[in-house]
Amino acid sequence: MNDFPSALLTKKQYILSELQTRGLRLLDLSVGAASRQGGAGPTDHKAVTVLGTTIMVPVHTRGAVASSFVATLPDPRGVSLLHDGDEEICEISFPPAPKFYGLSTEEGIPYWKIAQLHSRDTLATTVLQTCIRYGNSATKCQFCAIGESLKAGRTIAKKSAGQLAEVAAAAQRLDGIRNVVMTTGTPPTEDRGAAVLAEAAAAIKLRTGLPIQGQCEPPADFGWFQKMRWSGIDSLGMHLEAWDEDVRRRIMPGKAEVPRAFYLEAFREAVKVFGRGQVSTYLLAGLGDSVESLLDAARTLIDLGVYPFVVPFVPVTGTPLANHQPPSADFMRAVLPTVGEWLTAAGITSDTVKAGCTKCAACSTLSTFEKQSACAA
Repeated sequence: MNDFPSALLTKKQYILSELQTRGLRLLDLSVGAASRQGGAGPTDHKAVTVLGTTIMVPVHTRGAVASSFVATLPDPRGVSLLHDGDEEICEISFPPAPKFYGLSTEEGIPYWKIAQLHSRDTLATTVLQTCIRYGNSATKCQFCAIGESLKAGRTIAKKSAGQLAEVAAAAQRLDGIRNVVMTTGTPPTEDRGAAVLAEAAAAIKLRTGLPIQGQCEPPADFGWFQKMRWSGIDSLGMHLEAWDEDVRRRIMPGKAEVPRAFYLEAFREAVKVFGRGQVSTYLLAGLGDSVESLLDAARTLIDLGVYPFVVPFVPVTGTPLANHQPPSADFMRAVLPTVGEWLTAAGITSDTVKAGCTKCAACSTLSTFEKQSACAA
Protein backbone atom coordinates (compact mmCIF):
# COMPACT_ATOMS: atom_id res chain seq x y z
CA MET A 1 0.00 0.00 0.00
CA ASN A 2 3.00 2.31 -0.27
CA ASP A 3 2.15 3.22 -3.86
CA PHE A 4 -1.32 4.55 -4.68
CA PRO A 5 -2.81 3.74 -8.10
CA SER A 6 -3.72 7.29 -9.04
CA ALA A 7 -2.30 10.72 -8.32
CA LEU A 8 -5.92 11.88 -8.05
CA LEU A 9 -6.66 9.41 -5.26
CA THR A 10 -5.78 10.48 -1.72
CA LYS A 11 -4.37 8.16 0.91
CA LYS A 12 -7.61 8.48 2.86
CA GLN A 13 -9.82 7.59 -0.12
CA TYR A 14 -7.66 4.59 -0.94
CA ILE A 15 -7.61 3.18 2.59
CA LEU A 16 -11.33 3.78 3.22
CA SER A 17 -12.40 2.10 -0.01
CA GLU A 18 -10.18 -0.90 0.70
CA LEU A 19 -11.52 -1.26 4.26
CA GLN A 20 -15.17 -1.04 3.25
CA THR A 21 -14.88 -3.72 0.61
CA ARG A 22 -12.39 -6.07 2.29
CA GLY A 23 -13.48 -5.70 5.91
CA LEU A 24 -11.45 -5.60 9.11
CA ARG A 25 -10.33 -8.21 11.62
CA LEU A 26 -10.53 -7.07 15.23
CA LEU A 27 -8.73 -8.75 18.11
CA ASP A 28 -11.45 -7.43 20.41
CA LEU A 29 -14.92 -6.84 18.94
CA SER A 30 -16.07 -5.15 22.13
CA VAL A 31 -14.03 -1.97 21.63
CA GLY A 32 -16.02 1.20 21.02
CA ALA A 33 -19.71 1.27 20.15
CA ALA A 34 -21.30 -2.14 19.61
CA SER A 35 -21.19 -3.51 16.09
CA ARG A 36 -24.41 -4.20 14.18
CA GLN A 37 -25.56 -7.70 13.23
CA GLY A 38 -28.72 -8.49 11.30
CA GLY A 39 -31.46 -5.93 10.81
CA ALA A 40 -32.50 -3.76 7.89
CA GLY A 41 -30.06 -2.01 5.60
CA PRO A 42 -26.26 -2.42 5.56
CA THR A 43 -25.22 -4.40 8.62
CA ASP A 44 -22.52 -6.65 10.11
CA HIS A 45 -20.47 -3.45 10.46
CA LYS A 46 -18.63 -1.47 13.11
CA ALA A 47 -17.94 2.28 13.18
CA VAL A 48 -14.23 3.04 12.70
CA THR A 49 -12.53 6.43 12.51
CA VAL A 50 -9.71 6.51 9.97
CA LEU A 51 -7.67 9.65 9.26
CA GLY A 52 -10.41 11.81 10.73
CA THR A 53 -13.34 10.19 8.88
CA THR A 54 -15.75 7.73 10.51
CA ILE A 55 -17.05 4.94 8.31
CA MET A 56 -18.91 1.68 8.82
CA VAL A 57 -16.58 -1.27 8.16
CA PRO A 58 -17.61 -4.95 7.84
CA VAL A 59 -16.34 -6.96 10.82
CA HIS A 60 -18.72 -9.96 10.99
CA THR A 61 -18.69 -11.11 7.35
CA ARG A 62 -16.75 -14.00 5.85
CA GLY A 63 -14.65 -11.49 3.94
CA ALA A 64 -13.77 -9.66 7.16
CA VAL A 65 -12.67 -12.87 8.85
CA ALA A 66 -10.21 -13.46 6.00
CA SER A 67 -9.19 -9.82 5.53
CA SER A 68 -5.52 -8.83 5.59
CA PHE A 69 -6.54 -5.71 7.52
CA VAL A 70 -6.06 -6.20 11.26
CA ALA A 71 -6.44 -3.72 14.12
CA THR A 72 -4.27 -3.99 17.23
CA LEU A 73 -5.79 -3.75 20.69
CA PRO A 74 -6.39 -0.11 21.66
CA ASP A 75 -3.74 1.70 23.69
CA PRO A 76 -4.63 3.80 26.79
CA ARG A 77 -5.71 6.63 24.45
CA GLY A 78 -8.20 4.32 22.77
CA VAL A 79 -6.13 4.27 19.56
CA SER A 80 -5.36 1.12 17.55
CA LEU A 81 -2.88 0.56 14.75
CA LEU A 82 -4.25 -0.59 11.40
CA HIS A 83 -2.07 -3.21 9.71
CA ASP A 84 -2.36 -4.62 6.20
CA GLY A 85 -0.50 -7.86 6.64
CA ASP A 86 2.90 -6.91 8.05
CA GLU A 87 2.62 -3.27 6.99
CA GLU A 88 1.55 -0.61 9.46
CA ILE A 89 -0.92 1.72 7.72
CA CYS A 90 -2.18 4.33 10.18
CA GLU A 91 -3.81 4.92 13.54
CA ILE A 92 -7.53 4.25 13.88
CA SER A 93 -10.05 4.63 16.68
CA PHE A 94 -13.62 3.65 17.49
CA PRO A 95 -16.49 5.92 18.53
CA PRO A 96 -17.34 5.16 22.18
CA ALA A 97 -20.39 3.20 23.26
CA PRO A 98 -23.29 5.67 23.58
CA LYS A 99 -24.53 6.48 27.06
CA PHE A 100 -28.19 6.06 26.09
CA TYR A 101 -27.60 2.32 25.55
CA GLY A 102 -27.57 1.96 29.35
CA LEU A 103 -31.18 3.15 29.77
CA SER A 104 -34.51 1.33 29.50
CA THR A 105 -38.17 2.29 29.11
CA GLU A 106 -40.61 1.97 31.98
CA GLU A 107 -41.63 -1.38 30.47
CA GLY A 108 -38.03 -2.56 30.79
CA ILE A 109 -37.11 -2.41 27.08
CA PRO A 110 -33.46 -1.39 26.62
CA TYR A 111 -33.12 1.76 24.55
CA TRP A 112 -30.65 0.01 22.21
CA LYS A 113 -33.46 -2.34 21.13
CA ILE A 114 -35.47 0.68 20.00
CA ALA A 115 -32.79 2.73 18.18
CA GLN A 116 -29.06 2.49 17.58
CA LEU A 117 -26.10 4.77 17.04
CA HIS A 118 -24.73 4.84 13.49
CA SER A 119 -21.30 6.33 12.93
CA ARG A 120 -20.80 9.14 15.50
CA ASP A 121 -23.94 11.26 15.66
CA THR A 122 -26.79 9.55 13.78
CA LEU A 123 -29.63 7.73 15.52
CA ALA A 124 -31.19 4.98 13.40
CA THR A 125 -34.25 2.81 13.86
CA THR A 126 -36.47 0.41 11.94
CA VAL A 127 -40.00 1.34 13.01
CA LEU A 128 -41.59 -1.88 11.75
CA GLN A 129 -39.16 -4.82 12.01
CA THR A 130 -41.39 -6.94 9.76
CA CYS A 131 -42.04 -6.79 6.02
CA ILE A 132 -44.69 -8.30 3.74
CA ARG A 133 -41.94 -9.49 1.40
CA TYR A 134 -39.51 -11.02 3.93
CA GLY A 135 -41.11 -14.35 4.79
CA ASN A 136 -41.58 -15.50 1.17
CA SER A 137 -38.57 -16.61 -0.90
CA ALA A 138 -40.47 -15.58 -4.03
CA THR A 139 -40.71 -11.96 -2.92
CA LYS A 140 -38.02 -11.24 -0.32
CA CYS A 141 -34.98 -9.09 -1.07
CA GLN A 142 -32.08 -11.53 -1.16
CA PHE A 143 -29.73 -9.20 0.72
CA CYS A 144 -32.09 -8.20 3.54
CA ALA A 145 -31.71 -9.34 7.16
CA ILE A 146 -34.60 -7.37 8.66
CA GLY A 147 -35.95 -10.45 10.42
CA GLU A 148 -32.65 -11.74 11.78
CA SER A 149 -32.18 -9.20 14.58
CA LEU A 150 -35.81 -9.68 15.61
CA LYS A 151 -35.36 -13.46 15.66
CA ALA A 152 -32.25 -13.05 17.81
CA GLY A 153 -34.06 -10.80 20.31
CA ARG A 154 -31.91 -7.75 19.54
CA THR A 155 -34.90 -5.54 18.74
CA ILE A 156 -38.70 -5.37 19.00
CA ALA A 157 -41.25 -5.82 16.22
CA LYS A 158 -42.75 -2.32 16.36
CA LYS A 159 -41.43 0.82 17.99
CA SER A 160 -44.13 3.23 19.14
CA ALA A 161 -43.91 6.96 18.48
CA GLY A 162 -43.60 7.56 22.21
CA GLN A 163 -40.73 5.09 22.60
CA LEU A 164 -38.84 6.61 19.68
CA ALA A 165 -39.27 10.15 20.98
CA GLU A 166 -38.08 9.07 24.44
CA VAL A 167 -34.96 7.39 23.06
CA ALA A 168 -34.18 10.23 20.66
CA ALA A 169 -34.38 12.77 23.46
CA ALA A 170 -31.99 10.71 25.61
CA ALA A 171 -29.55 10.21 22.71
CA GLN A 172 -29.62 13.93 21.99
CA ARG A 173 -29.04 14.85 25.64
CA LEU A 174 -26.43 12.24 26.52
CA ASP A 175 -24.59 11.59 23.26
CA GLY A 176 -25.03 14.67 21.06
CA ILE A 177 -27.10 12.93 18.38
CA ARG A 178 -27.57 15.41 15.51
CA ASN A 179 -30.02 13.65 13.16
CA VAL A 180 -32.39 10.69 13.01
CA VAL A 181 -32.91 8.00 10.34
CA MET A 182 -36.16 6.02 10.38
CA THR A 183 -36.66 3.14 7.99
CA THR A 184 -39.36 0.50 8.01
CA GLY A 185 -40.30 -2.88 6.70
CA THR A 186 -43.10 -2.60 4.16
CA PRO A 187 -46.57 -3.19 5.65
CA PRO A 188 -49.57 -4.52 3.67
CA THR A 189 -50.97 -1.01 3.17
CA GLU A 190 -50.83 1.32 0.18
CA ASP A 191 -48.94 3.98 2.14
CA ARG A 192 -45.95 1.53 2.21
CA GLY A 193 -45.03 2.59 5.74
CA ALA A 194 -45.38 6.36 5.28
CA ALA A 195 -48.10 6.49 7.96
CA VAL A 196 -46.02 4.97 10.77
CA LEU A 197 -43.03 7.10 9.78
CA ALA A 198 -45.13 10.28 9.89
CA GLU A 199 -46.55 9.40 13.31
CA ALA A 200 -43.10 8.71 14.75
CA ALA A 201 -41.55 11.79 13.14
CA ALA A 202 -44.15 14.09 14.67
CA ALA A 203 -43.37 12.77 18.15
CA ILE A 204 -39.60 12.95 17.72
CA LYS A 205 -39.71 16.45 16.24
CA LEU A 206 -41.91 17.74 19.06
CA ARG A 207 -39.59 16.26 21.72
CA THR A 208 -36.20 17.07 20.16
CA GLY A 209 -36.43 19.32 17.10
CA LEU A 210 -33.86 17.03 15.43
CA PRO A 211 -33.63 16.73 11.62
CA ILE A 212 -35.27 13.47 10.48
CA GLN A 213 -35.07 11.26 7.42
CA GLY A 214 -37.85 8.78 6.64
CA GLN A 215 -37.26 5.76 4.39
CA CYS A 216 -39.96 3.66 2.72
CA GLU A 217 -41.06 2.32 -0.63
CA PRO A 218 -42.93 4.82 -2.85
CA PRO A 219 -46.52 5.08 -1.60
CA ALA A 220 -49.34 4.49 -4.06
CA ASP A 221 -50.63 7.99 -3.33
CA PHE A 222 -47.91 10.63 -3.68
CA GLY A 223 -49.96 12.89 -1.43
CA TRP A 224 -48.17 11.08 1.42
CA PHE A 225 -45.03 13.07 0.60
CA GLN A 226 -46.65 16.29 1.81
CA LYS A 227 -48.11 14.53 4.86
CA MET A 228 -44.66 13.22 5.75
CA ARG A 229 -43.13 16.65 5.32
CA TRP A 230 -45.80 18.23 7.53
CA SER A 231 -45.14 15.60 10.20
CA GLY A 232 -41.53 16.75 10.57
CA ILE A 233 -39.66 14.53 8.09
CA ASP A 234 -36.97 16.69 6.48
CA SER A 235 -35.47 14.23 3.99
CA LEU A 236 -36.84 11.15 2.24
CA GLY A 237 -35.19 7.92 1.15
CA MET A 238 -36.79 5.56 -1.39
CA HIS A 239 -34.33 2.82 -2.19
CA LEU A 240 -33.91 1.21 -5.59
CA GLU A 241 -30.84 -0.81 -4.52
CA ALA A 242 -30.24 -1.84 -8.17
CA TRP A 243 -30.75 -0.02 -11.46
CA ASP A 244 -30.85 -2.75 -14.08
CA GLU A 245 -34.34 -4.30 -14.21
CA ASP A 246 -32.97 -7.83 -14.67
CA VAL A 247 -30.82 -7.43 -11.56
CA ARG A 248 -33.81 -6.06 -9.66
CA ARG A 249 -35.99 -9.04 -10.64
CA ARG A 250 -33.29 -11.52 -9.66
CA ILE A 251 -32.20 -9.95 -6.37
CA MET A 252 -35.44 -8.35 -5.11
CA PRO A 253 -38.32 -10.05 -6.91
CA GLY A 254 -41.05 -8.48 -4.76
CA LYS A 255 -39.78 -4.91 -4.97
CA ALA A 256 -39.12 -5.35 -8.69
CA GLU A 257 -42.88 -5.64 -9.21
CA VAL A 258 -42.77 -1.87 -8.69
CA PRO A 259 -40.99 -0.81 -11.89
CA ARG A 260 -38.09 1.61 -11.97
CA ALA A 261 -40.28 4.02 -13.94
CA PHE A 262 -42.64 4.32 -10.96
CA TYR A 263 -39.70 5.10 -8.67
CA LEU A 264 -38.58 7.85 -11.06
CA GLU A 265 -42.08 9.31 -11.05
CA ALA A 266 -42.10 9.17 -7.24
CA PHE A 267 -38.69 10.85 -7.10
CA ARG A 268 -39.90 13.75 -9.26
CA GLU A 269 -42.90 14.33 -7.02
CA ALA A 270 -40.92 13.93 -3.80
CA VAL A 271 -38.29 16.47 -4.88
CA LYS A 272 -41.10 19.00 -5.37
CA VAL A 273 -41.98 18.58 -1.68
CA PHE A 274 -38.63 18.01 0.03
CA GLY A 275 -36.33 19.92 -2.33
CA ARG A 276 -33.29 19.05 -4.43
CA GLY A 277 -30.82 16.89 -2.56
CA GLN A 278 -33.29 16.04 0.22
CA VAL A 279 -34.48 12.90 -1.60
CA SER A 280 -32.08 9.97 -1.89
CA THR A 281 -31.85 6.36 -2.95
CA TYR A 282 -29.46 3.52 -2.18
CA LEU A 283 -27.62 1.84 -5.04
CA LEU A 284 -25.85 -1.30 -3.81
CA ALA A 285 -22.76 -1.80 -5.94
CA GLY A 286 -21.91 -5.45 -6.41
CA LEU A 287 -25.41 -6.87 -6.90
CA GLY A 288 -24.95 -7.09 -10.68
CA ASP A 289 -25.03 -3.55 -12.03
CA SER A 290 -22.00 -2.66 -14.17
CA VAL A 291 -19.93 0.47 -13.68
CA GLU A 292 -21.70 1.95 -16.71
CA SER A 293 -25.13 1.07 -15.32
CA LEU A 294 -24.39 2.69 -11.96
CA LEU A 295 -23.07 5.82 -13.65
CA ASP A 296 -26.18 5.96 -15.84
CA ALA A 297 -28.30 5.66 -12.70
CA ALA A 298 -26.37 8.38 -10.91
CA ARG A 299 -26.57 10.79 -13.84
CA THR A 300 -30.32 10.26 -14.21
CA LEU A 301 -31.00 10.62 -10.49
CA ILE A 302 -28.84 13.71 -9.99
CA ASP A 303 -30.61 15.39 -12.90
CA LEU A 304 -33.87 14.77 -10.99
CA GLY A 305 -32.41 16.30 -7.81
CA VAL A 306 -32.00 12.92 -6.11
CA TYR A 307 -28.84 11.92 -4.23
CA PRO A 308 -27.66 8.47 -5.48
CA PHE A 309 -26.04 6.91 -2.42
CA VAL A 310 -23.72 4.34 -4.02
CA VAL A 311 -22.73 1.84 -1.33
CA PRO A 312 -20.61 -1.33 -1.58
CA PHE A 313 -22.80 -4.38 -1.05
CA VAL A 314 -21.88 -6.33 2.09
CA PRO A 315 -22.98 -9.99 2.21
CA VAL A 316 -24.92 -10.47 5.45
CA THR A 317 -24.96 -13.67 7.49
CA GLY A 318 -28.31 -15.44 7.42
CA THR A 319 -29.38 -14.17 4.00
CA PRO A 320 -29.46 -15.93 0.60
CA LEU A 321 -26.55 -13.70 -0.51
CA ALA A 322 -24.37 -14.49 2.52
CA ASN A 323 -21.71 -16.00 0.24
CA HIS A 324 -22.03 -13.43 -2.54
CA GLN A 325 -18.78 -11.74 -3.54
CA PRO A 326 -18.72 -8.06 -2.55
CA PRO A 327 -17.45 -5.51 -5.08
CA SER A 328 -13.73 -4.83 -5.22
CA ALA A 329 -12.28 -1.52 -4.11
CA ASP A 330 -11.23 -0.96 -7.73
CA PHE A 331 -14.85 -1.34 -8.82
CA MET A 332 -15.95 1.26 -6.26
CA ARG A 333 -13.17 3.61 -7.32
CA ALA A 334 -14.34 3.30 -10.93
CA VAL A 335 -17.74 4.70 -9.89
CA LEU A 336 -17.40 7.04 -6.92
CA PRO A 337 -15.04 9.78 -8.19
CA THR A 338 -17.30 10.54 -11.15
CA VAL A 339 -20.45 10.49 -9.03
CA GLY A 340 -18.78 12.75 -6.47
CA GLU A 341 -17.82 15.18 -9.22
CA TRP A 342 -21.37 15.26 -10.58
CA LEU A 343 -22.84 15.78 -7.09
CA THR A 344 -20.48 18.68 -6.45
CA ALA A 345 -21.32 20.29 -9.78
CA ALA A 346 -25.04 19.94 -9.02
CA GLY A 347 -24.68 21.39 -5.53
CA ILE A 348 -26.10 18.18 -4.03
CA THR A 349 -23.56 17.03 -1.47
CA SER A 350 -23.72 15.23 1.86
CA ASP A 351 -23.13 18.44 3.80
CA THR A 352 -26.25 20.00 2.23
CA VAL A 353 -28.51 17.07 3.22
CA LYS A 354 -30.54 17.71 6.38
CA ALA A 355 -30.70 14.16 7.73
CA GLY A 356 -30.31 10.51 6.88
CA CYS A 357 -27.89 8.02 5.42
CA THR A 358 -26.38 10.50 2.99
CA LYS A 359 -25.87 12.98 5.84
CA CYS A 360 -24.23 10.30 7.99
CA ALA A 361 -22.31 9.13 4.87
CA ALA A 362 -20.50 6.37 6.79
CA CYS A 363 -21.68 3.38 4.69
CA SER A 364 -19.88 4.65 1.58
CA THR A 365 -16.74 6.63 0.79
CA LEU A 366 -18.73 8.69 -1.74
CA SER A 367 -18.67 11.85 0.40
CA THR A 368 -14.86 11.91 0.28
CA PHE A 369 -15.11 12.42 -3.48
CA GLU A 370 -17.33 15.47 -3.10
CA LYS A 371 -15.51 18.82 -3.16
CA GLN A 372 -12.33 16.79 -3.38
CA SER A 373 -9.94 19.66 -2.68
CA ALA A 374 -11.51 20.05 0.78
CA CYS A 375 -11.00 16.43 1.84
CA ALA A 376 -7.47 15.68 0.67
CA ALA A 377 -5.33 13.83 3.17
